[in-house]
Amino acid sequence: MVIKRKNLIIISVLIITALTFVFCFGALHRLNVKDADANSITVVIDAGHGGIDNGVVGVKTGIKESELNLSITKKLQNILLDAGINVVLTRNSNAGLYGVATKNLKKKDMEKRKNIINSANPTLVISVHMNKYSMSSRRGAQVFYKDGDEKSKAFAESVQRQLNELSGSERDFSALTGDYYILKCSSVPSIIAECGFLSNENDEALLITEEYQKEVAYTIFKGIIEYLSMQSIRYF
Repeated sequence: MVIKRKNLIIISVLIITALTFVFCFGALHRLNVKDADANSITVVIDAGHGGIDNGVVGVKTGIKESELNLSITKKLQNILLDAGINVVLTRNSNAGLYGVATKNLKKKDMEKRKNIINSANPTLVISVHMNKYSMSSRRGAQVFYKDGDEKSKAFAESVQRQLNELSGSERDFSALTGDYYILKCSSVPSIIAECGFLSNENDEALLITEEYQKEVAYTIFKGIIEYLSMQSIRYF
């Protein structure tokens, strides 16, 4: 069922939050719908790579990580917007963010992402990526956060819990620390969501489908809502 009215969507989000708390923590937290103000939240979604930087590629199809990242990012954007949450994208096309630069393209690209993030004054930052590993049997979604950042850790754990429930998941991952530039661009909770391994044929076969991409996007959305509700219902 598609709910078009913004206020009904917010109410449904709160219901999802309550159900998530029952499942994860065994207790129902009270949510005051009258205080709901999703408009106070801004989420920056960073679609990793782009332009000449394709990222990793699918082991069977050769699909570019940069394309999958953008596709899932846009689906997540639509879900958040439908819930009345502000969204800023670091990129909304397959182009890179290095402009007319002829050298240091990666540095220029990452600096531009940092500028976009800081200009947005966001509540949360999530960077969407695909994974690769030397052992082709490795599969599943993995979330990273900056070491020593407790808020980012809590955010990462919320999203990881939800991603572990994805169809096709064979094991439960724990959120891990990572020394990545995008995680250090601002002081707000920031994570990287590696949505699957393109070095694994099963993950790749799922990730190239629209249906699974939508499932991944909605699962990340549930992790966002879970994290926000954990912050003493600060944003709802």
